[in-house]
Amino acid sequence: MIFAGGTGNPYFSTDTAASLRAMEIRADVILKATKVDGVYSADPVKDKSAVMFKKISYIDVLTKNLKVMDSTAISLCRDNRLPLVVFNLQKKGNIRGVVCGKKIGTYVGE
Repeated sequence: MIFAGGTGNPYFSTDTAASLRAMEIRADVILKATKVDGVYSADPVKDKSAVMFKKISYIDVLTKNLKVMDSTAISLCRDNRLPLVVFNLQKKGNIRGVVCGKKIGTYVGE
């Protein structure tokens, strides 16, 4: 299922909305399509020395203040053991690949 948009409630980001909806439907994973290849140690657009993580924990995302999702959304995922895959939407074949289970982008989990 694909969800887009917010909750209609102030103070809730689209990231939080995605996390809430994913939990409501008991999703196995959240697929977060972005403009970069995955989760990096720093903003890869601004910092050419940024390193992409293949796998990272929720705690590391929060403690390193990585801008994967807002902290409420990441905390919801962590508390409900809902993994997240961050991948580049602009690369041809990535949507099909990630949906079919190909290891693309960064896996965020326990």
